[in-house]
Amino acid sequence: MIALRIRKELNFAKGKKMLQIETKIEEGQCVAIMGPSGSGKTTLLRLISGLTDAFSGTIKVGNQTWLDTQKKINWPTQKRNIGYVFQNYALFPNMTIQQNLEYALAKNQANNIVKELIEVVGLQSLVNKYPITLSGGQQQRVALARALVRKPQILLLDEPLSALDEEMRSDLQDYILKLHKTYHLTTLLVSHDKNEISKMAQQVYVLKEGEIVKEGTPKAVFSSFQQSQQLVGIIRKIEGSEKVVILQVQIGENFISIPSSRAEAALLKIEDKVVINTTLGSWKKTNK
Repeated sequence: MIALRIRKELNFAKGKKMLQIETKIEEGQCVAIMGPSGSGKTTLLRLISGLTDAFSGTIKVGNQTWLDTQKKINWPTQKRNIGYVFQNYALFPNMTIQQNLEYALAKNQANNIVKELIEVVGLQSLVNKYPITLSGGQQQRVALARALVRKPQILLLDEPLSALDEEMRSDLQDYILKLHKTYHLTTLLVSHDKNEISKMAQQVYVLKEGEIVKEGTPKAVFSSFQQSQQLVGIIRKIEGSEKVVILQVQIGENFISIPSSRAEAALLKIEDKVVINTTLGSWKKTNK
């Protein structure tokens, strides 16, 4: 069981506001976290990992207290038993795949887990290659394996698949589910993709301005969004990096920014109309 009761002041679009999360996550669950950009999703993962300090609150994992601000308990990241996978892979470019995984071993930890993970995620033919020679999907498999080297209790995934094409994304979803079950993980997945969440998660939290505004099974949460406010906008600008694209969408006299994968953005052009779900921060193309 993960018990969270944490507060931290953040800057939102309408000004400063307190991120306030109070919930319990069952051991072994895969929980998806979604919501508009800037709603606090990544901050929540960073608070759990210890990469960001809370203003106040507690984090309890099983019988361990990782954070209790009143008792001045705040375990450093390296002591918290977590694996963290980012969108940008964060692999060491000067190390082979084998060396990237071995670097993650704890002091005096046997390296048999490295061989095991290489086999589980199908990296046998890549162990002597360097990250720059691998595809995005292969690099993300390495990042997933590396995150599990120390056998974490909790796996934190911050939109790790959003920069991949649909085929790679589906394959990586299968790998994550396999790892989740094989190593009996509790997994927290940040994602905007409803299909991905429906496939992978048993529970969904929807964040808005630092608070959980909806929670439940994917089916229950997504059915309730059918009544959510939807707005039609026109794409005025498409910009971004090789991996992530930002759509500048005009709705009336206002402009909003919507994140997109490069694969999704490739289907769009300036002046296309999109329907935006204001609760999810998601969009779809429309001809209306």
